[in-house]
Amino acid sequence: MDMNRTTGIIFLCAVFLSGSAVYAQQQELLDGKVKVSDIAVSRSGTNVFVSMNMDVSELELRTDREAVLTPYIAGESDTLSLVPVTVAGRNRYFGHLREDRNEDRLLYREGKTAVIEYRTIVPWASWMAGASLVASGEVRGCCGAGISSEEGYLACMDLEPCRFVPEFVYLRPAGEAVKVRRESGAAYVDFPVNRTEIYEDYRRNASELSKIISTIDLVKNDADTRILSLSIKGYASPEGPYSNNVMLAKERTHTLKEYVRSHYAFPDSLMVTSYEPEDWAGLESYVRNSGLPNRDGILEIMDMSLAPDAKEWKIKSTYPDDYAFLLREVYPGLRHSDYEVGYEVRSYTDVEEIKHLLRTRPQKLDLKEMYLAAETMEPGSAEYNEVFEIAVRMFPDDCTANLNAANTAMGLGDMERSAAYLAKAGDSGEAVYARGLHSALSGDYEQAGSLFKKASGLGVEQAEAALAQLESLK
Repeated sequence: MDMNRTTGIIFLCAVFLSGSAVYAQQQELLDGKVKVSDIAVSRSGTNVFVSMNMDVSELELRTDREAVLTPYIAGESDTLSLVPVTVAGRNRYFGHLREDRNEDRLLYREGKTAVIEYRTIVPWASWMAGASLVASGEVRGCCGAGISSEEGYLACMDLEPCRFVPEFVYLRPAGEAVKVRRESGAAYVDFPVNRTEIYEDYRRNASELSKIISTIDLVKNDADTRILSLSIKGYASPEGPYSNNVMLAKERTHTLKEYVRSHYAFPDSLMVTSYEPEDWAGLESYVRNSGLPNRDGILEIMDMSLAPDAKEWKIKSTYPDDYAFLLREVYPGLRHSDYEVGYEVRSYTDVEEIKHLLRTRPQKLDLKEMYLAAETMEPGSAEYNEVFEIAVRMFPDDCTANLNAANTAMGLGDMERSAAYLAKAGDSGEAVYARGLHSALSGDYEQAGSLFKKASGLGVEQAEAALAQLESLK
């Protein structure tokens, strides 16, 4: 087996491998003179097996008479007769031997066989899933003339149609040479009008500044990590002259940087700052998703090739009520500082430590480490599936993470979620094969066959077995 590939099998239909069976108790025909017992109907692959024992010891037939017992499968709109059984008196028996050598029947002489072990095989058809197994019994005289007849129910063929059984192929992800992670957030530090000094007790500043310090401490105090960078980007809102907002955004960002440096002995090279004089992108995002009466008109002005001050004045003068709302409710939120801590995380090899981190800090792990933990779990178990869900949540754009998560989703029968993962699983042979599994489980065997052939050409060994299974289901 490829060291980067493993498989997991989910059995959706035990019929395919071991068959399914229906059993019924003893039934009687011909006024109780024929007793049918040990009735069993089973299916394996494309065949249906019917077996029963017919006790004919109480039949009493004249030498020129015979009893014909014919089992058949009866559906809502289709029937299929099975091989009939003829128990004949002496003269009728020898007459059949002379005349009916090619007759498709089971022939027995009355009084010579007490129990007939009936066994037959017929091809499966989908209409048989809810059909009944029935038998007719008829006593005939010389020349085949009917004397009496009777029909009896034997069993309900409660056989589910066989479904495709997937063999999932999981890929072992590659590890990261250096694990770089980022913790980020936004702080809404308030400054007095046209001022750039930070006052910790001003409005909500204590809690907002604490957010930044807490994020840094989370990384700094972790023995497994090493801080690589700290970036701060400051934003101002669009009201007032653009030139003044340039100064405010720049100086307030610098002030915040110095505030952070006063708490830590970070070298200047580790800290990176930038600023956005006016957060027009944030304003546009709010307006676009709002229910403002003049939303479309405001967006149209935003799209104009106007200088920032002219653009703001046009919104203010054209839609004064909307502008007043934005100034009061939205602009304060546009004055913010985004921060991000970049850090390196050590590698992990201890599986129990990895399992603990999966529950507490999964962002510290790479995909290979997560996979090491999954290999120690029962395939298809809840904890096994959870590992791949965590993996795709932490690495939403990674092809391997999406492929493996698609497999677990299919195993759980969540075809919609697996389709979303498969859309981001890339074009590897394993991804093509997984899309084939999705088509097969969705009942589109034609599309599945095409994908399995393509996957086989790309070197996926399991694709040939999947193709063979599709053929058996047809």
